[in-house]
Amino acid sequence: MSGDARKTAEGLSYLSGFGNEHCSEAVPGALPEGRNSPQRAPLGLYAEQLSGSAFTEPRAHNRRSWLYRVRPSAQHPAFTRTGNGALRTAPFTETVPDPNRLRWNPLPEPASGTDFLAGLWTLGGNGDATQRAGMAVHLYHANASMDRIFSDADGELLIVPERGGLLLRTEFGLLHVEPGHIALIPRGVRFRVELLDDSARGYVCENYGAPFRLPDLGPIGANGLANARDFKAPVAAYEDTEGPVEVVNKFCGNLWTATYDHSPLDVVAWHGNHVPYVYDLRRFNVIGTISYDHPDPSIFTVLTSPSDTPGLAGVDFVVFAPRWLVGEDTFRPPYFHRNVMSEYMGLVEGAYDAKAEGFVPGGGSLHNMMSAHGPDRETFDRASAAELKPQKIDDGLAFMFETRWPVTLTPQAAGAEHLQRRYDDVWDGLERHFRPLR
Repeated sequence: MSGDARKTAEGLSYLSGFGNEHCSEAVPGALPEGRNSPQRAPLGLYAEQLSGSAFTEPRAHNRRSWLYRVRPSAQHPAFTRTGNGALRTAPFTETVPDPNRLRWNPLPEPASGTDFLAGLWTLGGNGDATQRAGMAVHLYHANASMDRIFSDADGELLIVPERGGLLLRTEFGLLHVEPGHIALIPRGVRFRVELLDDSARGYVCENYGAPFRLPDLGPIGANGLANARDFKAPVAAYEDTEGPVEVVNKFCGNLWTATYDHSPLDVVAWHGNHVPYVYDLRRFNVIGTISYDHPDPSIFTVLTSPSDTPGLAGVDFVVFAPRWLVGEDTFRPPYFHRNVMSEYMGLVEGAYDAKAEGFVPGGGSLHNMMSAHGPDRETFDRASAAELKPQKIDDGLAFMFETRWPVTLTPQAAGAEHLQRRYDDVWDGLERHFRPLR
C-alpha cells in the first residue's frame, strides 16, 4: 500500500464507545430522521437491517445495524463453491485432541501474491460452527492486498496483527490497524484487507459463539481493564463502483464465491451496534496486586464471549500488556498450573516474562485443558533469585485465546514443519530442592 493510502487511513476520525449505538453518514442527509425504514429512504438509498443476534434476544445482548446503501445486498448472482485453501472450520474431527504441550515457530513465507484470505492457515479449534458454538485459531501471512471482498457467516473475526499494518475497508467504513492493535469484524460484515506494508502477519480468533463483549468487573468496580471509550468504530465511507467484483462468503465451513457487477461496500450511512471496531492494546488498564501473591490471569481479560454457564467463557481474549510488578515475597512470573480452560498464546512483540528462548513474535503455544505448564527452567531459576524491587514489564506484548473446550488440531498444524518437536525440553533440569525438616 502506498504512503498516500497510509496517510488517508491515519487521517480518519472515529466514533467512540464499545457496544453502544453509533451512527455515521458519508453524505449529509443520508440518515433518515426518526425512522429505520421510511417509505422512501433519503437520497434514493435502500434501507437494510443486518442482524447479528436473534430479534428477540434481551436488549443488552441484541446486535443489529441499519444500513442505507446504493444497492440492496439481495442484488447478487448465485454463489458457487470454491477452494478452502488452508482454512478449516469446526467441528474438527480429522485428529484427536492432544494433551501435550505444543509450540510453533511463525508461519513460513507465503508464495508471491498471497492476500489475507489466501494467507489464512487454521491451527485448530473446537465446537461446531453450524451450532454457533466454539472457536477456531487461525494465523495469516500475506504479501498482497485483496482485490476481492470477504464475509464470514460462521462467526466474528478478531484480528491480531503481529507484523505489518492493515487497512480494513468494511461496509461501515475504514479501519486502520497496526501491530499492538486488534480489530473485530462482526459476523456477516463484508470487508477487504489492504496491506500498508510489503507483508503482513498475525493471528485470528474466529468466534462462533456469542459476540465478544467487555467482561464484568465484579469487585474491581466501575473502572479498569479495557475502557469502553477506547474502542473505535469507523466513520461511514462507501464505494460506488461498477464492474466485476469477486465476493467470497464463508458459510458452514466452506468458501463460496460470486461475481457481482458492483462493489457491495456501498453503504452511505448506518446506525446500530453490530459494527466493526479497533482497539489499541496499550490502552488496557492493568489491574494487579500491590501487596503480595500472584493474581489469576483473568485480570488481563480484554473481551469475553459468554457461554450458557455464568462465569465460563466460550472464549476469552487476554492481553499481557505493559505493567508494574511490585508484589512482596512473590514469584512474579506466571506460576505453575493446570487449568480447566485451554490456552493458545501468541506474541506480538518482544519477549514474554514466563518464557526464555523459543517463544517468538508470530509463533504460538497451545496448552490444552489440564496440561501442566508454567515458567521454563531458566525463567524459574532467575525469578526465584531475583531482587524483589518494583519492576516495569514493558518489553513485550503477548496475548491469549482462552477457551472452555480443548483445541483439536488440524492435520496441517499437527504435522507442520514449524512445529517445535522438543518443546517439552524447556522444563528439563527443574531440580529437586525438597529437604525434609529433621
